[in-house]
Amino acid sequence: MTSAVVRVRTATLDDLEPVIDVHTRARLAYYGAGGLAPEAVRDPAQVREQRTGWTEAIRSPVKRVVCADVDGEIVGVGAMGPPHSPDEDPGSVGQLYQIHVAPGRWGNGVGSTLHAAFVAYLAEASLRTGLLEVWERNARARSFYARHGWKPDGRSRPGPLDAPYVQMRLRVLG
Repeated sequence: MTSAVVRVRTATLDDLEPVIDVHTRARLAYYGAGGLAPEAVRDPAQVREQRTGWTEAIRSPVKRVVCADVDGEIVGVGAMGPPHSPDEDPGSVGQLYQIHVAPGRWGNGVGSTLHAAFVAYLAEASLRTGLLEVWERNARARSFYARHGWKPDGRSRPGPLDAPYVQMRLRVLG
């Protein structure tokens, strides 16, 4: 694939359907590669939860949802905001909730562009640490985050197929 210009912009509710589409296709790919059956990803309750979650995140005054656009097509999405855990200091930690890239666009800089948007979010909010969770069996994502300076912090929580979600941190200079 030739390199195309990736533009990142704030998502709106008009973007909801393509955001959900990219999220769903990315999840099917990485969970499938980790051994999770497609029907577990497409569970009707999860589909409803996904729509509600993206709608609330786009509307939220404290969260930021961004779209990666190539030639008018949404090919990636990222979501970030304050940490979910009350044990984390929202004055110094920002959480990268998710980055999803359409599988046909993997390896073309879309994820790195979305990651740069997260780092910019940290800088704008004067936050020194990024926090995220990644499924242990998602080797591609773990490698991506490691290349961008993220390190496991030793914490995890249960995930599907007895594979935990591993917590990682990114320290930024400030």
